[in-house]
Amino acid sequence: MALIRNIHSAKMEEITLPEVEGATMAVMVGREDRAPHFALRSIEVTPGGNTPRHSHDYEHEVYVVSGNGEVLLDGERHPIKGGDVIYVPANEEHQFTVDGGSSESLRFLCVVPVEQNCGGAVPGS
Repeated sequence: MALIRNIHSAKMEEITLPEVEGATMAVMVGREDRAPHFALRSIEVTPGGNTPRHSHDYEHEVYVVSGNGEVLLDGERHPIKGGDVIYVPANEEHQFTVDGGSSESLRFLCVVPVEQNCGGAVPGS
């Protein structure tokens, strides 16, 4: 069954993991929608916030919808902004952060394998 959802009206839930500050997520398409291969998540990080610094055994792709921030990749922090696309290889340590002095949140979409932990209060970015 096809579906249409809007990221701006999706119910965002707090990511409740250690070392996470000011990050929320909504599963836009996932297991509950019977997606067979991929899950699409919308993640927002508020100014001064961050996702956890972590790695996992699957890749994911990220599209930055809006805002500015940084992504940790290859052991270095890289500036990112709306319109950027990021490929995070499997087992690559990564983290998304927004400077506390920023005036807006960072919003991005993240694609991961649906069989991985893609729902609830988990990061993946």
